[in-house]
Amino acid sequence: MQRATIGIDVGTSAVKGLLVGPDGRVLASAVREYPLLTPAPGWTEQEPEEWWQATVQVLRELAGQDGVEIAGLGLAGQMHGSVFLDAKDQVIRPALLWNDGRTGAQAAEIERRVGRQRLIEITGNAASAGMQAPKILWLREHEPDAYRRLAKVLLPKDFVRLRLTGTYGTDPADASGTLLFDLNARNWSEELLAALEIPRDWLPEVAESPELAGRLTEEAAALTGLPAGLPVAAGAGDNAGAALGAGVVRPGQGVLSVGTSGTIFVHGGQAMRDPNGALNGFCAAAPGGWHLMGVILAAGGALRWYRDAVAFEERAQAAAEGKDVYDLLLAEAAEVPPGADGLFFLPYLSGERSPHMDASARGAWIGLTLSHDRRHLVRALLEGVGFAYRDCLVRMRAEGAEFGELVVVGGGARSAGWRQMLADQLGLPLVVPQAEEGPAMGGAILASVAAGLQPDVEQAVAAMIRPPARRTEPDPERAAAYARLHERYAAFYPALRGLTG
Repeated sequence: MQRATIGIDVGTSAVKGLLVGPDGRVLASAVREYPLLTPAPGWTEQEPEEWWQATVQVLRELAGQDGVEIAGLGLAGQMHGSVFLDAKDQVIRPALLWNDGRTGAQAAEIERRVGRQRLIEITGNAASAGMQAPKILWLREHEPDAYRRLAKVLLPKDFVRLRLTGTYGTDPADASGTLLFDLNARNWSEELLAALEIPRDWLPEVAESPELAGRLTEEAAALTGLPAGLPVAAGAGDNAGAALGAGVVRPGQGVLSVGTSGTIFVHGGQAMRDPNGALNGFCAAAPGGWHLMGVILAAGGALRWYRDAVAFEERAQAAAEGKDVYDLLLAEAAEVPPGADGLFFLPYLSGERSPHMDASARGAWIGLTLSHDRRHLVRALLEGVGFAYRDCLVRMRAEGAEFGELVVVGGGARSAGWRQMLADQLGLPLVVPQAEEGPAMGGAILASVAAGLQPDVEQAVAAMIRPPARRTEPDPERAAAYARLHERYAAFYPALRGLTG
C-alpha cells in the first residue's frame, strides 16, 4: 500500500485538498467553495464554520482513495485574517479577512503607539489595514460586547487545525503577517503586545512549519474518515506554502507570480525588511528562512482591463476565428520592438502597493505620438507591468536580497512571449514548474516531515518537487536595453504623484 500525505489550502474562495505521493505525484484532489461576505463597503468576512465544513468534505473525499495509507496532514491558508473565539472555543463573530479595509484608523493608531520605524524593525512590516493586529483593536473599539468575550485569536488555517486536533497553534510564516510577531526571534513580540494591550494568552503557541503540531482527534477522525492520531503539521501561510510547492527553499531562489495582481519574493537566510515599509518581510516555511515580498496590484489585471476597455476589434476577431483574444493581443505586442518606440505605461489602475504604497496612484500611457497604434499600446502595457516588478526587484536588492532565478507561476506565465519579456526586463532566468499546485502542495510537503517520511523540508522538496518544465533565459542585449529604459520609467511616478487621484 502506498503512503501519502494530504495538503489543505484554506483559501478565500474555497478549500482545496491534495493527496500527494512520496514522489510528489498528485493522487487525488478535491475542492469545496464557500461564500465571501461583504456586509458593508470595504468589509470582507467569512464564517469560520464554512471553512471547517468545507475541510471535512474535502478530507472525506481524499480519505476514500483505495490503496493509499495516509501518513500525515499539513495546512496552508489565507493570511492575516482574525478568528475571534470565546473561552469555550465558540466563534464570536464572522472572521475579518486579509482584504478587509475597515481598520485603517487602527493601523494608524498602531504606528502612533509603537512608532513606524520601530514597528518595521520588529515585524518587518508597516501597519496595514489587512493585518490581524488592527482587527483586534477594531473589535475593542466597535464591538465591546464581543471583545469582552474574547479568549483566543486565531488565523484561518489555525482555526481549522484546532477543530482537527483540539490544540491551539500557529507557525512563523503565517504569524509574521499579524503585525504582532518578532521577525528575528520567530515568536510573538512582548513589546508589541504590551504597547497594544493584547494579552499573550489570546495568541497560540508557535511551532516551525514542519513540526508536529497535534494529532487528529477521535471526533475529527469520525467526521473526516481519516485515522485518529494522524500527525498534523504546524503548516504555513499561503505564500510560504506556495513557495514550497514551487521548490523554493534556498537563498537566491524566488517566485514571480503573474496573476490578476502580481507578487515577487525572494528566499533569504536572514530576516529582511524594507525600512520604508514598501515591501513585506515574512518568515519562510523552511526553518531558518525568511521571505521579502513585493506586491503590484495590476499585472494580468492590466491586460484584462485593456481587453475589456480597448480591444474591441481583437475580441471580435478572436470570436470569429475561434481564438483566444489574449493570444492575438500578445502577437500584436510581439510586432513592436522593445521600448514600444518610446511609449511607456504606468500600470497603477487600482493604485499601487510596492514600492510606492500609494492608493491614489493612477495609470497612464506616456509618450504617445501619431506613429503609435494599438500594437504599441499593448507592448507598452506589458512592459509597464514588467517595470513595476523591476521596481520591487531594485528595492529588494537595496535591502540585501540576492536573486539567482525566479520560479514563474500564474496565468501570465503560460505565454512564452510574455515570459521572455519579463526575463529580459528583470535580467533573470525564469523557470516554469512542471505542475503548479500552490499552497496545498506546500502543506503536503510539511506533512511529510511532520509524519517522519522526510527528515527536513529541503529533502522533502527535493523528493516531491520535479525539475522545472521550461527555463527562459534573459537576452543580454535586451536586458541591458530594458535596464536603461527602466531608469526613464522610474522617473514618471514621482513626477506625476499628487497630480491625479
